[in-house]
Amino acid sequence: MPAQGPRVGVVGGSLGGLITALQLRDVGCDVEVFERSPVPLEGRGAGIVLHPVTTRYFEDHGLLDLGGVSSSARILRYLTRGGEVLLEEPIVYRFTSYATLYAALVDSFDPSRYHLGRDLVVIGDDESDRVVARFADGDTLPFDLLVGADGIRSTVRGLLFPDLRPAYAGYVGWRGTLPEAALPDRAREELRDVLTYHVGDRMHVLSYEIPAAEGVGRSMNWVWYRNVPEGAALHALLTDRAGVTHDLSLPAGAVRDEHVDELRDAAGELPPAFADLIRATPEPFVQVIVDVEVPAMVRGRVCLVGDAAFALRPHIAAGTAKAAADARALAEAIRAAAGDVPSALQAWEPGQLALGRATIARTRAVGERAQVTGSFRPGDPQVAFGLHRPKDANYPDVHPP
Repeated sequence: MPAQGPRVGVVGGSLGGLITALQLRDVGCDVEVFERSPVPLEGRGAGIVLHPVTTRYFEDHGLLDLGGVSSSARILRYLTRGGEVLLEEPIVYRFTSYATLYAALVDSFDPSRYHLGRDLVVIGDDESDRVVARFADGDTLPFDLLVGADGIRSTVRGLLFPDLRPAYAGYVGWRGTLPEAALPDRAREELRDVLTYHVGDRMHVLSYEIPAAEGVGRSMNWVWYRNVPEGAALHALLTDRAGVTHDLSLPAGAVRDEHVDELRDAAGELPPAFADLIRATPEPFVQVIVDVEVPAMVRGRVCLVGDAAFALRPHIAAGTAKAAADARALAEAIRAAAGDVPSALQAWEPGQLALGRATIARTRAVGERAQVTGSFRPGDPQVAFGLHRPKDANYPDVHPP
């Protein structure tokens, strides 16, 4: 690696962008992060399943007390509609919240190199064979490498592949969190300390605990996947209280009352503990389930990582882990190439493309069985959380509960 490593611009300041920036910084790159949002992102998202590949960076550098920032479950449980235990098996999964993980990443990165309110508009080349990024504020900056880590709505992907659009999977994820102090009795008794599923007719619901957003105690995180026809029904659901129609998600507090009321009524088809939990959640929100798959992850000196390249359905909980794996492999390729960016990208792309294609195929298959064909069965090993293979999200049993 040269004394002054490659100058890298990371577009996207959420989890994938920060993980990428930290990994590249540590192999000698001169890294800056550009986030389009004008405000920090702490309040976004809900529960996240932690994978060893995601937390490896923190543990390698002694930056994180894993037990302090995550909750754990050692039992996977399926319930019947009546609430009886249908199946149980041992697991060692760990969970956190978006806010907790984002805060840990931001604290590990130089704040003077993390730029809010920077919206990328154009990518070009300069005479010295570098990639040039132009932002909406008129600033134009040259880089040896530009990384698109800007998620499912990726501007970088849109500039590289303007005809590529997210493909709707035919269903949405209703989501919510509820502080432990507010849990109804049945939810507290039956859902705490366990990863719990219920599989119904072309739908499924799950819950697990995460650290509370305020950093004290825990909250119960739940997701209920429900089919919504594309067209008028989806458009109506995604039209918020102010009459604005959203594309891929509707945040907490924005869902119209008639849709929240319908959700609570429909919860009667769930096990009683789930019904109580969902009905007690004051502001559920909506995530549209889509697939995004790029034909290539590299164009010249520009590359895509995480959801910007492959947006995975959430069923195997591998989105953040995929971004972390992309970032780690990119850093290792740049180090192995002694900072030669074209050589590094040439070595890096085939493996990450193969991983993305295999992982998106698994998530599609699970979603189709659960929501379309109705062939998803409790205990299906393909549903086990994992990036490279089912169950590789399990942690070595070294962290006491």
